[in-house]
Amino acid sequence: QVQLVESGGGLVQAGGSLRLSCAASGRTFSTYGMGWFRQAPGKEREFVAAISWSAGNTYHADSVKGRFTISRDNSKNTVYLQMNSLKPEDTAVYYCAAPIFYTAWAPSGMDYWGKGTLVTVSS
Repeated sequence: QVQLVESGGGLVQAGGSLRLSCAASGRTFSTYGMGWFRQAPGKEREFVAAISWSAGNTYHADSVKGRFTISRDNSKNTVYLQMNSLKPEDTAVYYCAAPIFYTAWAPSGMDYWGKGTLVTVSS
């Protein structure tokens, strides 16, 4: 069992930066791949970024490549999402998530979810 708690969201101007954190509880955190997803008002939840358990592999959605970077620190049971050059269209609730067994980096493939943190980017 893994419990996830996101933090770091807030209001930022376009072009600014934020770093989101996802703190995990559970002794097996280091064995899970972890992902970030987001959901904007009136839209479906979408994949943002993911990282393998060893941090050897990372994946980013095309919409955030070159601007967002996912990382993790297994000694702190924490996953991060560094977000730079933010745009108004990045406004959403951001969730971290983990699968028990990886199938796909899609919302339907995740088993554990945090409650989310709101990111608002003003123009």
